[in-house]
Amino acid sequence: MLDPHGALICTMMLVSAADRDMAETELKIIGDIVGDLPIFRDFNQGELSAVLNDCTDLIGRDNGLDETLQAIKEALPAKLRETAYAIACDVAAADGEASQEELRVLELIRHRLEIEQLIAAGIERGAKARFQTL
Repeated sequence: MLDPHGALICTMMLVSAADRDMAETELKIIGDIVGDLPIFRDFNQGELSAVLNDCTDLIGRDNGLDETLQAIKEALPAKLRETAYAIACDVAAADGEASQEELRVLELIRHRLEIEQLIAAGIERGAKARFQTL
């Protein structure tokens, strides 16, 4: 059973693992997000590896994607669903361009977490702007 921190981390992991290539930039951004965002202030940083392993196990099960999405939704209070989507978009944008697989997983997350389309578009545009390069 996930807690809210675990659900947020699993949301990022889903996007990172979507294309079967967990890029170093994506792993770094997950660590940066956990280290920097206020939502993770009371999260024990020493537990990050264990949570990542638990998420990997959950995702790797038969029907793992659906089970993981359901566990994420159940663990997150409604007020954190947009936060989960925003950090998932940040992971997708971290390496410069989201793959088709990552975009599909973001779509699944958006639908499962019931993020309104207009709000999702704003979150996505913000992620693109934050990770733009010259």
